[in-house]
Amino acid sequence: MIASMTGFGRGSAQVGPITATVEMRSVNNRYIDVPVRLPASLADRETEVQNLVKHAFDRGRLTVNVQVEKETEADLPIQVNERAARAYGRLLENLRQAAGIEDPVRIEHLTRYNDVFTTAEEDPEVTEQAWQAIQQALTEAIEQMRAMRLQEGAALQQDLSERIDMLEQQLAEVEARAPHRVTDARARLRERLEELLNDDRLNPDRLEQEIAYIADRLDITEECVRLHAHLSIFREALAAEEPVGRKLNFLVQEIHREVNTIGSKANDAEVAHLAVTMKEEVEKIREQIQNVE
Repeated sequence: MIASMTGFGRGSAQVGPITATVEMRSVNNRYIDVPVRLPASLADRETEVQNLVKHAFDRGRLTVNVQVEKETEADLPIQVNERAARAYGRLLENLRQAAGIEDPVRIEHLTRYNDVFTTAEEDPEVTEQAWQAIQQALTEAIEQMRAMRLQEGAALQQDLSERIDMLEQQLAEVEARAPHRVTDARARLRERLEELLNDDRLNPDRLEQEIAYIADRLDITEECVRLHAHLSIFREALAAEEPVGRKLNFLVQEIHREVNTIGSKANDAEVAHLAVTMKEEVEKIREQIQNVE
Protein backbone atom coordinates (compact mmCIF):
# COMPACT_ATOMS: atom_id res chain seq x y z
CA MET A 1 0.00 0.00 0.00
CA ILE A 2 1.33 3.44 -0.89
CA ALA A 3 1.79 6.17 1.73
CA SER A 4 1.21 9.90 1.55
CA MET A 5 3.99 12.36 2.38
CA THR A 6 1.74 14.59 4.50
CA GLY A 7 0.86 13.76 8.06
CA PHE A 8 1.07 14.59 11.76
CA GLY A 9 2.22 12.62 14.77
CA ARG A 10 2.44 13.33 18.48
CA GLY A 11 3.96 11.35 21.31
CA SER A 12 4.52 11.85 25.02
CA ALA A 13 6.52 9.85 27.58
CA GLN A 14 7.71 10.21 31.15
CA VAL A 15 10.94 8.85 32.64
CA GLY A 16 11.54 9.76 36.28
CA PRO A 17 10.73 13.46 36.79
CA ILE A 18 11.11 14.17 33.05
CA THR A 19 8.22 14.40 30.57
CA ALA A 20 9.04 14.66 26.88
CA THR A 21 6.57 15.64 24.17
CA VAL A 22 7.37 15.21 20.47
CA GLU A 23 5.31 16.65 17.62
CA MET A 24 6.04 15.81 13.98
CA ARG A 25 4.65 17.39 10.81
CA SER A 26 5.35 16.15 7.32
CA VAL A 27 4.91 17.78 3.89
CA ASN A 28 5.95 16.91 0.35
CA ASN A 29 9.62 16.88 -0.54
CA ARG A 30 11.61 15.26 -3.31
CA TYR A 31 14.02 13.71 -0.80
CA ILE A 32 13.94 13.31 2.99
CA ASP A 33 14.65 16.35 5.15
CA VAL A 34 14.38 16.32 8.96
CA PRO A 35 14.67 19.70 10.73
CA VAL A 36 14.79 19.14 14.52
CA ARG A 37 14.16 21.52 17.42
CA LEU A 38 15.59 20.26 20.71
CA PRO A 39 16.26 21.83 24.12
CA ALA A 40 19.74 23.39 24.22
CA SER A 41 20.95 20.82 26.76
CA LEU A 42 20.18 18.01 24.27
CA ALA A 43 21.35 19.69 21.07
CA ASP A 44 24.05 17.03 20.60
CA ARG A 45 21.27 14.43 20.11
CA GLU A 46 19.95 16.06 16.92
CA THR A 47 21.69 13.61 14.58
CA GLU A 48 20.32 10.63 16.52
CA VAL A 49 16.77 12.00 16.27
CA GLN A 50 17.21 12.55 12.52
CA ASN A 51 18.51 9.01 12.03
CA LEU A 52 15.52 7.52 13.85
CA VAL A 53 13.11 9.46 11.63
CA LYS A 54 15.01 8.70 8.41
CA HIS A 55 14.95 5.00 9.28
CA ALA A 56 11.13 5.16 9.48
CA PHE A 57 10.41 7.23 6.36
CA ASP A 58 11.77 7.46 2.84
CA ARG A 59 10.65 10.88 1.58
CA GLY A 60 9.18 14.15 2.85
CA ARG A 61 10.12 17.14 4.93
CA LEU A 62 9.48 16.00 8.49
CA THR A 63 9.73 18.74 11.12
CA VAL A 64 10.36 17.42 14.64
CA ASN A 65 9.66 19.64 17.67
CA VAL A 66 10.77 18.32 21.08
CA GLN A 67 9.75 19.77 24.45
CA VAL A 68 11.07 18.57 27.81
CA GLU A 69 9.57 19.42 31.21
CA LYS A 70 10.43 18.52 34.80
CA GLU A 71 7.87 17.65 37.46
CA THR A 72 9.28 20.24 39.86
CA GLU A 73 10.34 23.77 39.09
CA ALA A 74 12.87 23.77 41.92
CA ASP A 75 15.70 22.84 39.58
CA LEU A 76 15.90 25.80 37.26
CA PRO A 77 18.33 25.86 34.34
CA ILE A 78 20.02 28.97 35.83
CA GLN A 79 21.50 29.81 39.23
CA VAL A 80 22.34 33.02 41.13
CA ASN A 81 26.00 34.04 41.08
CA GLU A 82 26.06 35.10 44.73
CA ARG A 83 29.56 36.58 44.57
CA ALA A 84 28.67 38.78 41.62
CA ALA A 85 25.33 39.78 43.18
CA ARG A 86 27.02 40.95 46.41
CA ALA A 87 29.70 42.83 44.48
CA TYR A 88 27.13 44.64 42.31
CA GLY A 89 25.05 45.40 45.41
CA ARG A 90 28.00 47.08 47.17
CA LEU A 91 28.92 48.94 44.00
CA LEU A 92 25.42 50.31 43.53
CA GLU A 93 25.16 51.23 47.22
CA ASN A 94 28.41 53.20 47.01
CA LEU A 95 27.15 54.90 43.86
CA ARG A 96 23.87 55.84 45.57
CA GLN A 97 25.68 57.42 48.52
CA ALA A 98 28.20 59.23 46.32
CA ALA A 99 25.41 60.66 44.17
CA GLY A 100 23.33 61.61 47.18
CA ILE A 101 20.36 59.53 46.04
CA GLU A 102 17.88 58.70 48.79
CA ASP A 103 16.11 55.83 46.96
CA PRO A 104 17.41 52.40 48.01
CA VAL A 105 19.03 49.86 45.69
CA ARG A 106 16.33 47.45 44.42
CA ILE A 107 16.41 43.97 42.97
CA GLU A 108 15.62 45.16 39.43
CA HIS A 109 18.83 47.17 39.47
CA LEU A 110 20.86 44.02 40.02
CA THR A 111 19.08 41.90 37.39
CA ARG A 112 20.27 44.25 34.65
CA TYR A 113 23.68 42.60 34.88
CA ASN A 114 23.85 39.33 32.94
CA ASP A 115 26.57 37.74 35.07
CA VAL A 116 24.35 37.88 38.18
CA PHE A 117 22.96 34.59 36.83
CA THR A 118 24.92 31.58 35.65
CA THR A 119 23.84 28.45 33.78
CA ALA A 120 23.23 25.56 36.11
CA GLU A 121 25.20 22.39 35.57
CA GLU A 122 23.02 19.68 34.06
CA ASP A 123 22.75 16.50 36.09
CA PRO A 124 23.98 13.69 33.78
CA GLU A 125 21.31 11.36 35.16
CA VAL A 126 18.54 13.86 34.42
CA THR A 127 19.94 14.41 30.93
CA GLU A 128 19.90 10.66 30.26
CA GLN A 129 16.33 10.37 31.57
CA ALA A 130 15.33 13.19 29.23
CA TRP A 131 16.87 11.38 26.26
CA GLN A 132 15.09 8.14 27.15
CA ALA A 133 11.78 10.00 27.40
CA ILE A 134 12.41 11.68 24.03
CA GLN A 135 13.11 8.32 22.36
CA GLN A 136 9.86 6.85 23.67
CA ALA A 137 7.83 9.93 22.68
CA LEU A 138 9.46 10.01 19.26
CA THR A 139 8.60 6.36 18.65
CA GLU A 140 4.95 7.08 19.44
CA ALA A 141 4.93 10.16 17.20
CA ILE A 142 6.47 8.18 14.34
CA GLU A 143 3.81 5.47 14.65
CA GLN A 144 1.01 8.04 14.63
CA MET A 145 2.47 9.77 11.58
CA ARG A 146 2.98 6.47 9.76
CA ALA A 147 -0.67 5.55 10.41
CA MET A 148 -1.89 8.92 9.09
CA ARG A 149 0.33 8.75 6.00
CA LEU A 150 -0.94 5.24 5.25
CA GLN A 151 -4.55 6.35 5.70
CA GLU A 152 -4.08 9.22 3.26
CA GLY A 153 -2.12 6.88 1.00
CA ALA A 154 -5.11 4.52 0.81
CA ALA A 155 -7.25 7.37 -0.51
CA LEU A 156 -4.53 8.27 -3.02
CA GLN A 157 -4.26 4.64 -4.12
CA GLN A 158 -8.01 4.44 -4.75
CA ASP A 159 -7.98 7.63 -6.80
CA LEU A 160 -4.94 6.62 -8.86
CA SER A 161 -6.36 3.16 -9.50
CA GLU A 162 -9.60 4.67 -10.81
CA ARG A 163 -7.67 6.99 -13.11
CA ILE A 164 -5.64 4.07 -14.48
CA ASP A 165 -8.98 2.32 -15.17
CA MET A 166 -10.07 5.36 -17.17
CA LEU A 167 -6.84 5.40 -19.16
CA GLU A 168 -7.19 1.71 -20.00
CA GLN A 169 -10.79 2.22 -21.10
CA GLN A 170 -9.80 5.16 -23.31
CA LEU A 171 -6.86 3.19 -24.72
CA ALA A 172 -9.25 0.37 -25.67
CA GLU A 173 -11.37 2.89 -27.56
CA VAL A 174 -8.27 4.18 -29.37
CA GLU A 175 -7.30 0.62 -30.36
CA ALA A 176 -10.82 -0.08 -31.61
CA ARG A 177 -10.75 3.04 -33.77
CA ALA A 178 -7.15 2.69 -35.00
CA PRO A 179 -7.75 0.23 -37.92
CA HIS A 180 -10.50 2.44 -39.36
CA ARG A 181 -8.07 5.37 -39.57
CA VAL A 182 -5.88 3.53 -42.07
CA THR A 183 -8.91 2.40 -44.08
CA ASP A 184 -10.28 5.93 -44.18
CA ALA A 185 -6.89 7.36 -45.17
CA ARG A 186 -6.59 4.83 -48.01
CA ALA A 187 -10.09 5.68 -49.25
CA ARG A 188 -9.41 9.42 -49.18
CA LEU A 189 -6.16 8.96 -51.09
CA ARG A 190 -7.85 6.82 -53.73
CA GLU A 191 -10.62 9.37 -54.13
CA ARG A 192 -8.13 12.19 -54.64
CA LEU A 193 -6.24 10.15 -57.23
CA GLU A 194 -9.26 8.61 -58.92
CA GLU A 195 -8.88 10.68 -62.05
CA LEU A 196 -5.16 10.00 -62.22
CA LEU A 197 -5.68 6.27 -61.92
CA ASN A 198 -6.96 6.34 -65.52
CA ASP A 199 -3.64 7.82 -66.60
CA ASP A 200 -1.37 5.11 -67.93
CA ARG A 201 1.63 7.08 -66.71
CA LEU A 202 0.68 6.45 -63.07
CA ASN A 203 2.40 3.41 -61.62
CA PRO A 204 -0.08 1.39 -59.53
CA ASP A 205 2.80 -0.20 -57.59
CA ARG A 206 4.06 3.24 -56.64
CA LEU A 207 0.58 4.15 -55.43
CA GLU A 208 0.44 1.05 -53.25
CA GLN A 209 3.83 1.97 -51.81
CA GLU A 210 2.53 5.41 -50.87
CA ILE A 211 -0.53 3.89 -49.24
CA ALA A 212 1.68 1.48 -47.30
CA TYR A 213 3.84 4.41 -46.18
CA ILE A 214 0.79 6.29 -44.93
CA ALA A 215 -0.43 3.20 -43.09
CA ASP A 216 2.97 2.79 -41.41
CA ARG A 217 3.08 6.45 -40.43
CA LEU A 218 -0.37 6.22 -38.82
CA ASP A 219 0.29 2.92 -37.05
CA ILE A 220 0.16 3.24 -33.25
CA THR A 221 0.41 -0.45 -32.37
CA GLU A 222 3.79 -0.09 -30.65
CA GLU A 223 2.66 2.93 -28.65
CA CYS A 224 -0.47 1.08 -27.48
CA VAL A 225 1.55 -2.00 -26.48
CA ARG A 226 4.03 0.08 -24.49
CA LEU A 227 1.24 2.06 -22.86
CA HIS A 228 -0.48 -1.17 -21.77
CA ALA A 229 2.81 -2.29 -20.23
CA HIS A 230 3.33 1.01 -18.38
CA LEU A 231 -0.21 0.97 -16.98
CA SER A 232 0.26 -2.62 -15.81
CA ILE A 233 3.54 -1.79 -14.04
CA PHE A 234 1.89 1.27 -12.50
CA ARG A 235 -0.81 -0.95 -11.01
CA GLU A 236 1.78 -3.34 -9.60
CA ALA A 237 3.65 -0.41 -8.02
CA LEU A 238 0.47 0.80 -6.30
CA ALA A 239 0.22 -2.57 -4.53
CA ALA A 240 3.90 -2.68 -3.48
CA GLU A 241 4.89 -2.57 0.18
CA GLU A 242 7.99 -0.39 -0.26
CA PRO A 243 7.91 3.36 -1.09
CA VAL A 244 7.27 3.81 -4.83
CA GLY A 245 6.88 7.58 -5.27
CA ARG A 246 9.99 7.94 -7.44
CA LYS A 247 9.02 4.91 -9.54
CA LEU A 248 5.52 6.24 -10.13
CA ASN A 249 6.95 9.60 -11.14
CA PHE A 250 9.12 7.90 -13.77
CA LEU A 251 6.21 5.77 -15.03
CA VAL A 252 3.89 8.74 -15.45
CA GLN A 253 6.52 10.40 -17.64
CA GLU A 254 6.61 7.30 -19.86
CA ILE A 255 2.82 7.14 -19.95
CA HIS A 256 2.65 10.79 -20.98
CA ARG A 257 5.20 10.18 -23.74
CA GLU A 258 3.16 7.35 -25.30
CA VAL A 259 -0.14 9.24 -25.03
CA ASN A 260 1.49 12.29 -26.61
CA THR A 261 2.79 10.17 -29.52
CA ILE A 262 -0.65 8.64 -30.06
CA GLY A 263 -2.10 12.15 -30.21
CA SER A 264 0.51 13.33 -32.71
CA LYS A 265 -0.25 10.35 -34.99
CA ALA A 266 -4.01 10.64 -34.60
CA ASN A 267 -5.01 12.02 -38.03
CA ASP A 268 -8.54 11.36 -36.82
CA ALA A 269 -10.94 13.55 -34.84
CA GLU A 270 -12.14 10.75 -32.55
CA VAL A 271 -8.63 9.51 -31.70
CA ALA A 272 -7.40 13.09 -31.24
CA HIS A 273 -10.23 13.75 -28.77
CA LEU A 274 -9.43 10.56 -26.85
CA ALA A 275 -5.74 11.53 -26.72
CA VAL A 276 -6.60 14.93 -25.22
CA THR A 277 -8.82 13.28 -22.60
CA MET A 278 -6.04 10.81 -21.75
CA LYS A 279 -3.54 13.67 -21.36
CA GLU A 280 -5.88 15.33 -18.86
CA GLU A 281 -6.01 12.13 -16.80
CA VAL A 282 -2.23 11.77 -16.95
CA GLU A 283 -1.79 15.32 -15.64
CA LYS A 284 -4.15 14.58 -12.73
CA ILE A 285 -2.13 11.45 -11.96
CA ARG A 286 1.10 13.46 -12.11
CA GLU A 287 -0.30 15.93 -9.56
CA GLN A 288 -1.44 13.17 -7.21
CA ILE A 289 1.82 11.22 -7.16
CA GLN A 290 3.72 14.32 -6.03
CA ASN A 291 2.32 13.44 -2.62
CA VAL A 292 3.29 9.75 -2.70
CA GLU A 293 6.22 8.63 -0.53
